[in-house]
Amino acid sequence: MTETAASQRPDVQNMSFEEALAELRTIVSRLEQGEGKLDEAIDAYERGAALKAHCEEKLRDAQAKIEKITLKTSADGQQDVGVTPFDSE
Repeated sequence: MTETAASQRPDVQNMSFEEALAELRTIVSRLEQGEGKLDEAIDAYERGAALKAHCEEKLRDAQAKIEKITLKTSADGQQDVGVTPFDSE
């Protein structure tokens, strides 16, 4: 990839999860097919690694925001709805 083409790509940190994932899929597909020159493949791999890290960060952020709704029954038989933080286990 030329330096001009590389500079025209969006900054990974400004991409949505969906945009980053779509570009990552495209890169993986190109690398699996062996398209391009070695230097382009190395650049694509580095971009893919940055996109992967960005997607993982976005997923961790989303996971931290998820709350689990629980239904609790008190000693007197009343049901109470509560919210607890997401449990990754």
